[in-house]
Amino acid sequence: MSKAELARKAGISPVTVDRIEGSAPCRMSTKRKIILALGLGLADRDQVFPENNG
Repeated sequence: MSKAELARKAGISPVTVDRIEGSAPCRMSTKRKIILALGLGLADRDQVFPENNG
């Protein structure tokens, strides 16, 4: 999935996706949107956002 498609599915901007990929912090609600947009469950959050990255 491209960054643009992820951003669209998550309802966030592509700039936000770029910032998060660059290890910028983000809100818990944004993390939820991304996880769900990837087709994962919230229990899978460590696959997308390892604890050491916030």
